[in-house]
Amino acid sequence: MESALEYHLELYITGTSPNSVRAINNVKSICEEYLKGNYELKIFDVYQLPEIAQREQIIALPTLIKKNPSPQRRLVGDMSDTAKVLRGLGIVIND
Repeated sequence: MESALEYHLELYITGTSPNSVRAINNVKSICEEYLKGNYELKIFDVYQLPEIAQREQIIALPTLIKKNPSPQRRLVGDMSDTAKVLRGLGIVIND
């Protein structure tokens, strides 16, 4: 039996700004629709944890980082373009 890849995602946001809330909602929705049961999503507020943004070299927010599976990828913006996010995560959807 083939085991599915587990996606490890990190979303970096700035508090409860409209862009941050939209990014959280969009990423959660995409994960639940396309990766259900096969992902871990961690959300970091750079206002609360500025050192983590520096460590990860975050220069624009919101930023979504796909840690696993390789290769690591970064997406920036509100994540409202589902097709763009899926491409960025390396997920191919057959219509």
